[in-house]
Amino acid sequence: MKFTAEQIAGILDGTVDGNPEAEVSKLSKIEEGTEGSLTFLSNPKYTPYIYKTGASIAIVDKSFKPEKELNITLIRVEDAYKSFSKLLEYYNQVKLNKTGVENPVFISESASYGDNVYIGAFSYLGNNVKIGNNVKIYPNVYIGDNCSIGDDSVIFQGAKIYSDSVIGKTVYVHSGVIIGADGFGFAPDEKGEYTRIPQTGNVIIEDNVDIGAGTTIDRATLGSTIIRRGVKLDNQIQIAHNVEIGEHTAIAAQTGIAGSTKIGRNCLIGGQVGIVGHLTIGDRVRIQAQSGIGRNLKDDEAVQGSPAISYSDYNKSYVHFKNLPDLVKQINNLEKQKSNDK
Repeated sequence: MKFTAEQIAGILDGTVDGNPEAEVSKLSKIEEGTEGSLTFLSNPKYTPYIYKTGASIAIVDKSFKPEKELNITLIRVEDAYKSFSKLLEYYNQVKLNKTGVENPVFISESASYGDNVYIGAFSYLGNNVKIGNNVKIYPNVYIGDNCSIGDDSVIFQGAKIYSDSVIGKTVYVHSGVIIGADGFGFAPDEKGEYTRIPQTGNVIIEDNVDIGAGTTIDRATLGSTIIRRGVKLDNQIQIAHNVEIGEHTAIAAQTGIAGSTKIGRNCLIGGQVGIVGHLTIGDRVRIQAQSGIGRNLKDDEAVQGSPAISYSDYNKSYVHFKNLPDLVKQINNLEKQKSNDK
């Protein structure tokens, strides 16, 4: 699909400096631009590239003043970075704008779906499933009995959503995600053998949540595992039964959260963090990558390490960690000197 500079300027509330009929059909980095591509300039470090890029159109700040002759059409906006991000979202919506029901699919007679939906081939919609308006369900998706999915949500290919799960509006569930599998619930008997504890709860995903590829979210033993509004989950995260994650918290890849832990709002959790079960993590907490969390954390704490300690204390301690060999050598020398003095 092609767009002219004039059309793009209309989308971004910008002005055209150059040829309003210049056309683009793809996006590019400014240093890799080719004819027919659209790029942007926001970081002054990349300014030299705008004079030699092969791109046809560039989005720039209104304040940009070229120091050399340009062979590219400019679209001037208030904030080039934000405008390019807006355009990426618009482009993504156009690219994902599929509608209709492909064949073959299985849709239970008791299932229902709204207007302008897309249901890809080989998908399965179980009994009493309710799908809202403008929902996109890509091929090979499984949606179990009694699930509901709100308006404008997208379920990418190969995702599996177990029975009784509730998914809100504008939720993005990427490939390989599994929502509602059994939590890790087993009870040992007198012989040391394990009996499975039935997991009878569900998973609730509120509005505007993004769930990265390969992430797993377990159903509750009783009640619900809850992912609150605006949460952003990276790829390959494990969230155990009865966990609750507060609004607008972001969690990076390969983090594991054990059962019944409650995480507050607006937290930032780095990659490969491990959090044990039955903890309470406060609001606005910052957990650095590869930390191990074994205690409750208060609002606004910043921690690092395994077991995690205060972020500032960790940095101070690290100075000593890396000098340990020299310190040991000094101690050994002092002991030898003391022994020789006797």
